[in-house]
Amino acid sequence: MATSASATLSKAVKQQYMDLPQGDKVQAMYIWIDGTGEGLRCKTRTLDYEPKSIEDLPEWNFDGSSTYQAEGSNSDMYLIPAAMFRDPFRKDPNKLVLCEVLKYNGKPAETNLRITCKKVMEMVKDQHPWFGMEQEYTILGTDGHPFGWPSNGFPGPQGPYYCGVGADKAYGRDIVEAHYRACLYAGVQICGTNAEVMPAQWEFQVGPCEGINMGDHLWVARFLLHRVCEDFGVVASFDPKPIPGNWNGAGCHTNFSTKEMREDGGLKAIEDSIEKLGKRHRYHIRAYDPKGGLDNARRLTGHHETSNINEFSAGVANRGASIRIPRSVGQEKKGYFEDRRPSANCDPYGVTQALVRTCLLSEEGDEPADY
Repeated sequence: MATSASATLSKAVKQQYMDLPQGDKVQAMYIWIDGTGEGLRCKTRTLDYEPKSIEDLPEWNFDGSSTYQAEGSNSDMYLIPAAMFRDPFRKDPNKLVLCEVLKYNGKPAETNLRITCKKVMEMVKDQHPWFGMEQEYTILGTDGHPFGWPSNGFPGPQGPYYCGVGADKAYGRDIVEAHYRACLYAGVQICGTNAEVMPAQWEFQVGPCEGINMGDHLWVARFLLHRVCEDFGVVASFDPKPIPGNWNGAGCHTNFSTKEMREDGGLKAIEDSIEKLGKRHRYHIRAYDPKGGLDNARRLTGHHETSNINEFSAGVANRGASIRIPRSVGQEKKGYFEDRRPSANCDPYGVTQALVRTCLLSEEGDEPADY
C-alpha cells in the first residue's frame, strides 16, 4: 500500500511543538479554489488578535501564475475572506478562512462561482432555499490505487461494502472518523457519513444549509478531508469514475427544497420545479462538473445507480433517474427532491445556483442569465 513519505514522519515529535504556547498570536489559514475549479490551495498568516467575524480578517494576495489562474507577467491575485471556521488541526483560537479570488483588476477569477451564487441566493432569500449535498469520494494510495485493494487485482464484487462493517468490507474507516470529528470541531454542518457501494469509497453529507452556506460548508469539508488524508499519507479522490468497468462512480447528489415545498401541499411546487429542470437538462449537465459535462459522461451511463447523461428522467424512489422524489415525500405530499446528476467533483456554488436559477428564477435556455 503506497503511502506518502511525510506520513512516516514522527507525529509524536511534531506534537511537542504543537503543544508550545502561541502567546496572543493567532494563525489564520486562508483557503481558496484554484484555476482547475476543483483543486484547493492554502497558506497561513499570523494575526495579532483573534478574529470574531469576517470583517476582522485582512484581504491577502497570492501568485496566480502558480495556481493556473494568471500569467507570470501579471500574477497577483487577491484573496477576499468569505467564511470563517475553527481550525481542528491547530485548534482554538486558530482559524480556517475560506476566500473568494479576485483578479488584478478586481473582477472575479474564472473559477470564482461564489460571487454569482451569492447574488442569486440573495434574490430568492425570502423563499429560504435549503440544500443537502451527499459527497462521495474514494480513498487512494499515493500510487492512485484504491486503498486496501489487492496490489495486482480486484476485491470481491460489489454487494457487501455499502454501509459495511468489518475489516474485509470497510476500507479506511479511521479517515472517515477523523474527518467527521474535524468537521464537527470546525463548525461544518456535516450531518452523516457511510461506506459506499465500491470498496474504499465513502460518502459524507453536509446540510441542511441555506443559500450560500451550502457551498461554503461543502468546500471546507472537502478541504478538511484532504488535510486528514494528508496526515494519514493517502489521497482523497473526487473523480466521478475512478475505476472503469463494473464499479460504481462517485457523485454529489443534491437535495433541494424551498419553504413552499416543505409546507403542506408542497408537492405541487416540487413537480413544477422538476418540469422546469426537464426543459433545461443540457445547461445543468454543463454546470454539474468542472469540465462542462465531460467528467460526468464517464459516470452517467444509465448503469450503477445513474441516469443516462443524454436523457432527463424523474421518479419516486428511483435511483436510476435524474431526479428522485423520496417515497416519504410522495406520501406526505411535501418535502424536497434529489438531483442525482452532479458529479463528485462538482462546484457546489455552480450546482446550487443552477437549481435556483431554473427552479425559482424560471430561467430558460442553455446560458445563465446575467443579473
